[in-house]
Amino acid sequence: MLKFFKILLVPFVPLYAAIINIRNLFFDKSVFKSEKVNAKIISVGNITVGGSGKTPLVIYVTNLLKNSGYKVGVLSRGYGRKSHGYKLVSKGDDILTAVEECGDEIYQTALECKVAAAVSENRVMGAKRLTEESGINSIVLDDAFQHRWIKRDIDFVVIDQSFINSKSFFTHNLLPAGDMREGFKALNRADAIILNRKFFEKEEVNSEIKKYFEGKKIFTAFYKAINFVDAVRKIEYGLEEFKGQDSLVVSGIANPESFLNVLNKVHVNTKNRLIFKDHKKYSLKEVQQIRKEFYITNSQSVVTTEKDAVKLSRFKKEFDDIEIFYLKINLCMDDENSFKQYLINKLNNAS
Repeated sequence: MLKFFKILLVPFVPLYAAIINIRNLFFDKSVFKSEKVNAKIISVGNITVGGSGKTPLVIYVTNLLKNSGYKVGVLSRGYGRKSHGYKLVSKGDDILTAVEECGDEIYQTALECKVAAAVSENRVMGAKRLTEESGINSIVLDDAFQHRWIKRDIDFVVIDQSFINSKSFFTHNLLPAGDMREGFKALNRADAIILNRKFFEKEEVNSEIKKYFEGKKIFTAFYKAINFVDAVRKIEYGLEEFKGQDSLVVSGIANPESFLNVLNKVHVNTKNRLIFKDHKKYSLKEVQQIRKEFYITNSQSVVTTEKDAVKLSRFKKEFDDIEIFYLKINLCMDDENSFKQYLINKLNNAS
């Protein structure tokens, strides 16, 4: 059914492509101008819709800069939030907004990195206000590859390895029929490309795609499962403690297959599962659905992603008789030293 619907959308692809190409041409010819702000700008983005690993890379880059002595903050559009305009999420310690007001990704990033963070559809205005209010000197922009109104010192593009090697016609087609925001030629704007293989083995990139990587710095990354964390009490448990456990798996992310894959690798039974759409806004309706499924399947616990746990943890009262754990996952670079050296050198040499 979904494939049939996408076929119906194919005639609209040329229109979308024309709009994107004209917009990029206007930026390239300085008809549209990118504005510089008083901070070093590191953009993390992608050329596809959802599931490439932007948030884990934002967290990785932010922590790397923080540990290297930079006064770093994070700025996001705040996808899926209920609010509008600029909103300060954190000054580095306490969270100042509810997850519904800022979005799950920036909330998770602020919690984990303990840095200044804000959301704003207007990245230029948002960057100016965030630097003024928090005294930072560098900003990691989340999901900003297509947001060209702000000048950046580094443009990172993260791409899911499975997307690169997919043979699906729709996968490698532009929106609205395919999964691509921009075509592969857009990678010409990137400084470096991060190929994220997630929990899978490293694969050779097919030659048809590899030609678009020429002249670019290429890094490879992967996900590493760290431990399970009690979503309410924040107590950590070793991976082996969940081995063989019959849990109810709850997921509301773009590519749940990767999450299910790692749970299977650490021997968590994934037969009982509730899969919701990406950026799921949980309400009492979904809470009751989770509770019902938990007891019907006689599960021992609920296991979810960190992003979902952020939103589910506000229902403490409703889940007072059910233990919810999230799997803590870190993004790692295959060559961490080279990535760090590249990043720091680019920032030091930026004007």
